[in-house]
Amino acid sequence: MIDTMHKKSLIFIIFSLLITLLLPSCRNMETTLDYSNPDNWAYYAIGGDEPVDLFIICPTVDMGEEGNTNMEMDDEETKEAFVGALNMERGIYEDVSLMYAPFYRQMTFPLYAERKAETGMPLEIAYSDVEDAFLYYIKELNDGRPFILAGFSQGTQLALMLMEEHFDDERINEKLVAAYLIGWKITDEDLRKYPHLKMAEAYDDTGVIISFNTEDAGITDSIIVPKGTKTISINPLNWKRDGTVADKTLNLGACFTDYSGSVSNEIPALTGAYIDEGRGTLKATDITPEDYSNSLFPDGVYHLYDYQFFFRNLEENVGTRTAAYLESKR
Repeated sequence: MIDTMHKKSLIFIIFSLLITLLLPSCRNMETTLDYSNPDNWAYYAIGGDEPVDLFIICPTVDMGEEGNTNMEMDDEETKEAFVGALNMERGIYEDVSLMYAPFYRQMTFPLYAERKAETGMPLEIAYSDVEDAFLYYIKELNDGRPFILAGFSQGTQLALMLMEEHFDDERINEKLVAAYLIGWKITDEDLRKYPHLKMAEAYDDTGVIISFNTEDAGITDSIIVPKGTKTISINPLNWKRDGTVADKTLNLGACFTDYSGSVSNEIPALTGAYIDEGRGTLKATDITPEDYSNSLFPDGVYHLYDYQFFFRNLEENVGTRTAAYLESKR
């Protein structure tokens, strides 16, 4: 009798703990953000008479130091970092675009470090916000204008999900200048499952995805591109999809930016690059891992520098693809 009562008590305690852990996520999922409120946007129509729009999704900035799995919308300090991270990339896009970027309840970094960021409630919460913001943008803000879709890291993961679910709608897809989905993997399986996704083949094709992940030649595994996975890339220096080595002289300028968006250091011809035909990743040729060491990724995983190493080439390319798209519509 005592054993039975003990077992029932233990089951009740475990059940109660599970409910306690699950309730915050359930409440978060039931909550939606009102994207008709400009306060829920990090960028809201920033710019002037630029010819296209930009819808850009922020990378991971919440380190989950409080044990949270999703960013809280009342966390003003993290929201400042959120805007700062966007500012680090905006110089690539701002000359041609009117910029929009939603705040969203992004997943926190530990989920990536523990390789738990590709399924589950935290992902559903983050994606539901981004999807709501994008559909609001299309319906209420776009006004028929061409647009660039952009992301980095988690932002790219969520942007890819958007494209998978919504860009088979020709009314949306026909307005896409290009999608700069950098710092996340895209595989042949993705393309087979979603045939409306088209990868860039050259420097000026439009309606396509530009993607790459930068690393040292010795890297065979990362939390972005796990060992055994082959991603699809295009080289931002020579705009080729094969293993042709692009010399560092093709690098128009690596730009190391800060949270204000200012370029604190610019280095032309910092590194060349080639695509690893086994992993599909972009291998940097002229730098050493120790020079770009950081606390989040192993030496040689240059994830934090994907945009910065090739900043001026990407900036030029955004202008090229925008001009090509606008010319095609005349």
